[in-house]
Amino acid sequence: MKKNLLTSYFSGIKDAHNGEGFSKILKYFFPEFVTAVILYSLPLLIDARWIAHLQSTAAYAALGITNTLLHSIIKIAEGLSVGTIVITGQLNGMGEHKQVGKALVNAFWTTVFVGAFVALGLYLGAYRLYGWYRLPEDMIVLGAPFLRIRAFGIFFMFVYFALIGFMRGIKDTKTPMNIFIIGCILFLFFDYVFIFGKLGFPALGLTGSALASVIQSLSMCGIALWYVVRSKALASYKICFFSAFTSWASVWQLCKFSWPVVVDKAALSWAYVWLGYCLAPLGACVLASFSVVKDLERFALLPAIAFAQVITFLVSNDYGKHDWEAIKTNSKKIIFMASVGVFAILYVCSLCPDRIISLFDFKGEFTVFAAKMFPIVSVLAFFDVLQLILAGALRGAANVQVVMWTRLLVCVGFFAPATYLISRVETPHILIKAILMYSCLYIGNAIMGLIYIQRFRAEAWKRKSIEVEA
Repeated sequence: MKKNLLTSYFSGIKDAHNGEGFSKILKYFFPEFVTAVILYSLPLLIDARWIAHLQSTAAYAALGITNTLLHSIIKIAEGLSVGTIVITGQLNGMGEHKQVGKALVNAFWTTVFVGAFVALGLYLGAYRLYGWYRLPEDMIVLGAPFLRIRAFGIFFMFVYFALIGFMRGIKDTKTPMNIFIIGCILFLFFDYVFIFGKLGFPALGLTGSALASVIQSLSMCGIALWYVVRSKALASYKICFFSAFTSWASVWQLCKFSWPVVVDKAALSWAYVWLGYCLAPLGACVLASFSVVKDLERFALLPAIAFAQVITFLVSNDYGKHDWEAIKTNSKKIIFMASVGVFAILYVCSLCPDRIISLFDFKGEFTVFAAKMFPIVSVLAFFDVLQLILAGALRGAANVQVVMWTRLLVCVGFFAPATYLISRVETPHILIKAILMYSCLYIGNAIMGLIYIQRFRAEAWKRKSIEVEA
């Protein structure tokens, strides 16, 4: 007999017999958290702070819009990486090390091709993308060249994520963390030097930020390649990059696992792009407010983002062993820990949002607007925590199409039309209009979370694990 939802949740948190202990989960979590801080938040916040020193709301808004767009592109790379995690994690759980190495080679060259295609599209279509946003001419002039330079870094980021997917699949979270730290240090050094013209370099402003990002991505990709090829600890995987595809069936399997993840991550991240599109007619100050609120909430959600990576590789390994109770228990424990971490950060940020936001607004043009917006939309952030963790668990259990269709249908069927209709309403209350549009994103997350819960409770997520190639 099934327990009710809350009873099942609390019993799973207290379960000491199935799954990993809290200390073991935290051991996996901390490297992923540092990685998430470096990849998704800290460099972006510092970069935004330095761009704010230019005292140009148009430049700050252009930076925010571009970062939102590139975040959605990085999510595509991350989706390919999740496919690599699922395959290598399950094969690693079965002890098939040589097959893990072959899966990495296939993932690497597939990602090289996809990354080159995406980077070329960004470079050639930069001005058209900003025109689609309906941005003022001064923001297009600032943003399009910035995006073109960043496109080169996006290519190396795609390749890097293929290597990171392999490391996470074999439960190595420390190496990605260390590489991200090195990349972060390089980015911050060159970002400061290029933006402000230090050490004999000219002051390049936004262009300097783009160049620093390219250096960061190239360096991380090179270090990861060197580690995978030279590490004696990985010798049993027999990795040889400069060889033909070991199996087209394996490439197809990677695509089968990856494309639903790519679609679902792209759907959710493009929701922010669409939100920016709907807010653009309200002016540069509203776009700047959207950028700073989004960055602060992304910072608060970092524990959930890190735990989502952890639950994916834990589930993928337990799935290979058919340990169903461990999967459920780990998911409940991680939801609990992620919720505590996220709400602790949101609570601190909501105590004095105006002081925090003023760090990015030297002219005081959007601080008041953003400070009123942030605490209200933050109340709904729990729904994002829930759907992030459950989506990660379902991906690890190879239920990637469930996550894809859920996110795609909610974003297309609810979020996009709801925000568009609100954006068409003529009202002098711009703050209320912006809050309503932003809140639609979290309401959509709540719908996703309910669907994922039903999937787990119906036991439909248990499927035959992947076949080991002969």
